Parts: sequence; C-alpha cells; structure tokens
Amino acid sequence: MTAYADESAARLLIVRTARSLFTRGLTHGSTGNLSVRLTDGSLLLTPTGSSLGTVQEADLSRTDLHGKHLDGPRPTKEAFLHAAFYRARPGAHAVVHLHSTHAAAVSCLASVDPANVLPPLTAYYAMRVGALPLLPYHAPGDGSLEPLAERTARTHRAVLLANHGPVVAGASMEQAADAIEELEETAKLHLLLRGHGTRPLTPEQAAALAPTSP
Repeated sequence: MTAYADESAARLLIVRTARSLFTRGLTHGSTGNLSVRLTDGSLLLTPTGSSLGTVQEADLSRTDLHGKHLDGPRPTKEAFLHAAFYRARPGAHAVVHLHSTHAAAVSCLASVDPANVLPPLTAYYAMRVGALPLLPYHAPGDGSLEPLAERTARTHRAVLLANHGPVVAGASMEQAADAIEELEETAKLHLLLRGHGTRPLTPEQAAALAPTSP
C-alpha cells in the first residue's frame, strides 16, 4: 500500500469510514478523528469540533507532516498525534483516534500494565494490534505529548491514551479501522472477564501473530 494519490477518493474514504464508526457506536458527539497521508506528503484530517456522524468531504483539513495547517478548516486539535504517527511509521497511510467506550474505560483503570494494557485474548487482537502501551494522561490537544507519541509509535502501531482513548495507524484506512475495532472488542472482553480466570494466548503464540510494519 502506498500513500493515497486520489484526493477526492481519499476524502470520500474518510467520510465513509467516519460515518460507519459513528453509526455503529464506536464514537459519539464530536469525539474522534481520522486522517490519511497523500502522495504529496500532506495529511487530510477531520476538522476540530466536527462529528464523525456529520462531517462532509469539503470539511476536511490539510496539514503537513509537522502539523502545520495548510488549507481547509482548522484541523482537529489532536493533529499533532496523527503527524507523530506518520513520521514514526513511514508505511502508515491512515490513522484513527476514537473515544470508544470500552477502550476508554480500560484507559481509566489503575490495575493495568502501562507497557501492555490488554492481554492477547484472541488471535485477531494479536494479529491486528499486538502490544498496546498506555501513554500517561495529557489534556486533549496538549502538544507536549507529541515527542512521546512519536517515540512510542516507532515500535507500536497502536497506543492507548490514559483517561482518553486509542490511536491506531495502518497501511490503509481499512486496516486502521479494523484494528481499532478489534482493540475495542478486546477491551470489552477484558472488562467482561474481570474477576474470572482467563487463558490468554501465550507469549509465544502472541509473538507468532504479532503485526509487522506499518
């Protein structure tokens, strides 16, 4: 997969994915943001204050790889997170950030391993997400998170922001959306199983399925 060459098609893809995520309850209100990388190196992102349920193709913002606003409406205040992932992962061409309920709930738990928040309960989680580090709490839009996000993204395609939600990169929008949905479902399973003995994949089983770049 290469960066998106057809800007019109990329805009349609963002809006179609946004609408799907919203209508299926994976985000709510004006939370969450999506982006893709174009072949000229610029990024198309959902704008600040927009709802993924109503955003339109003409509403999208464009920034460079350092978050500088190039044209369109003002981008999401978390544009720096998207830019950090793209700089860290050259093979990534889409980034999805949601405040999905179960993943956000896990991000608030005290009893998690910050190096790897969720156990590999299913093979598909191990394949699509892999290890999931928890980044410490920063207020939404706090740019001081950017260096840590970029460093972490060099070795992880997904992170969970404490008291906030997940960010996932993929080679395509479809791959990133599939992975963040798998992450949400695994967070749901994790919460359903709390207090019960579980049998996650062994380290060897999970390593055999671990995702590779992007």
